[in-house]
Amino acid sequence: MPKLHLLRVFVNEDGEWGNPLAVFLDGAEVPVAARQRVAADLGLSETVFVDDCAEGRMHIHTPTVELPFAGHPSVGTAWLLRQTETPVEALRPPAGRTGVHESAGVTYVTAPPEWAPPFEYRELESPAQVRTMAPPPGDEGNVYAWAWIDEAAGTLRARSFVPEAGIAEDEATGSAALGLCGRLSRHLVIHQGRGSLLLARPAADGRVEVGGNVRLDEVRNHSL
Repeated sequence: MPKLHLLRVFVNEDGEWGNPLAVFLDGAEVPVAARQRVAADLGLSETVFVDDCAEGRMHIHTPTVELPFAGHPSVGTAWLLRQTETPVEALRPPAGRTGVHESAGVTYVTAPPEWAPPFEYRELESPAQVRTMAPPPGDEGNVYAWAWIDEAAGTLRARSFVPEAGIAEDEATGSAALGLCGRLSRHLVIHQGRGSLLLARPAADGRVEVGGNVRLDEVRNHSL
């Protein structure tokens, strides 16, 4: 029976909020044909199946599709591998090699901004407008709505809607932060969803680092 780790990724300074994530470190015990069903049954925005911990080989499923890359699953998996004494310097989702490092207790992953799924990055006039906006119709595609809290300091408020992956609203979206940081080319502190906190900064090689803090909520055996 495979073991399931339930995390929250991009929690705030008090360890609150964050985006829930399911990780099977012994993902090879879950048949490939069963993975999409398992992710749908769990009902979280993403579920990770790690096929090789030492190599960081992993697959990421939403409740409806498999993704080549995603931010909060990558950050959460990198953090969990370190906590379970199998740290890696890189993850290997289907999209390709994703750098991993830790700085001041924060777990970062590094990837090209082009790996972000297609979003309409919709800048609004104020954080209040972001907070109170109605979710866009699903036929508009993926929308990342944001507004500056303090432009000089690089802090902003955001919400993310990802209907193309079967996610009505995502609490914290690392891949969207990756894409926005690539567009703005500056350090960002992103307050997303109900209270999550993401950090993003350009890397020297044209990639972007996205990071945050992670909490482990539960470990349990999962019946297939």
